[in-house]
Amino acid sequence: MTIQLVFKRKTAVLCLLINGFLLPSLQGQKTENNVVAQEQYHIVMARKNVEDSLWKPYVAKTIDRLPGFKQSSDPATNKYGGWKTDQLKSAGFFRTDKKDGRWWLVDPLGNPFIHKGVAVLNPGNSDNQKNVFDTKYQTGKKWIAEETQFLRQNGFNGAGAWSNVDLIRNSKNPLVYTVIVSPMGAYKADHIKKYGGKYEEAGWQGYRYDLVMVFDRAFEAYVEREVSKIEKYKSDKHLLGYFTDNELPWVDDALDRHLKFLSKNEEGYIAAKQWLDKRKRKDATLEDITDADRQDFTGFYFETYMKKVTAAIRKYDPNHLYLGCRFNQELDELDNPKIFEVAGRYMDVISINHYRKWEPEQKVMADWMQWSGKPFIITEWYNKGEDSGLPNKTGAGWNVATQQERGYFYQNFVIELLKSKACVGWHWFRYQDNDPENLKTDYSNRDSNKGIINSNFEPYRPLTEQMKQMNENVYRLIQYLDSER
Repeated sequence: MTIQLVFKRKTAVLCLLINGFLLPSLQGQKTENNVVAQEQYHIVMARKNVEDSLWKPYVAKTIDRLPGFKQSSDPATNKYGGWKTDQLKSAGFFRTDKKDGRWWLVDPLGNPFIHKGVAVLNPGNSDNQKNVFDTKYQTGKKWIAEETQFLRQNGFNGAGAWSNVDLIRNSKNPLVYTVIVSPMGAYKADHIKKYGGKYEEAGWQGYRYDLVMVFDRAFEAYVEREVSKIEKYKSDKHLLGYFTDNELPWVDDALDRHLKFLSKNEEGYIAAKQWLDKRKRKDATLEDITDADRQDFTGFYFETYMKKVTAAIRKYDPNHLYLGCRFNQELDELDNPKIFEVAGRYMDVISINHYRKWEPEQKVMADWMQWSGKPFIITEWYNKGEDSGLPNKTGAGWNVATQQERGYFYQNFVIELLKSKACVGWHWFRYQDNDPENLKTDYSNRDSNKGIINSNFEPYRPLTEQMKQMNENVYRLIQYLDSER
């Protein structure tokens, strides 16, 4: 499919040329992201995946077209990537601070910092990728040196989850990195073995009945074992902080599921039954449960997890930020005030994997900040280009036609993020495309163009050029957006 934008400036008409057919003007019409299309912005056609025949138009703002915004390189940065413009209180490690209503990360030198990162900064391990790696880099030390330079040249200053932490932290002038530990994931993996390799009714993340086993006493040993591994990082000033687990299913009806599906001798059932009986002051049943009960139980349930993991993190590393457990589900935890209220008591920064929307919504982000009283970071997001040559059938990110349009998507998304004064960073998912021939990789990652480089370690230049343009103007963009309010 060929998609082009056609501007007829003399008549102020914006048209779309698709497969040679000129569609009616979108000027003045509302697009999918509910913004009136204006001539100065891009109109990008997108669809869910290659099997979806329905393309829809979306507005994509880029900084070169923002009214009144003057592009200019951001102020000078220090070795971490923090801006030297403001001197805030230094704690010796990364911390958070709120100034004039806006949240910031503060680097170890006391300068304001936004974490602009790429997740899974790790070379692929298929036969093809290994061959290319051996020819181009020879060693991991050379790879991280060159790729750190490449990322910095494109305005990035950090690495997200599942990156090669050892290579990063032992390199010269490392990127600001993050570490993920998975105590519940490890417990689930061992627990599944008791059920012959799988559960009879496993949820989307493989948890039985989509329930996180926070009440199991056996889980506490996994917390201790997995979290103790972080102790070696506690003095590293280039570490931003820690994630625990990923996309745990904090479902809204967890109370019902504990009582309906678990055996009466299971610790999860016992904890839920005791909680409900105490609340109702009687021997309660499923029929007694109200929506208010469900919401309050999710807070109790989630806090049980939070208490265990944060206590272990503070025990083994009191210096660094706790970045949370990477929320994901739009209709469960992401719209649940109780979950965010608890998160705000334990997390320093709330991590969110953001999918299935063209751009973040201001009302939603305002709720996150109000409910939690804490800043947030977007820890996964991407879209896919159909000019990559990959099948692009899987994954939650939408498809666009070209790498240039992937770049427009990046810029528009960041602009909307920074309208929220609670956003302190983002991690594009991911560094490199997977090799479709490598059947050992996760199915949802295998065939899709998520990376900023391909399997041959070649950058998607139109995408990275747009990323660079945005990344090098973030500080000035924040000033511009804050002055508009």
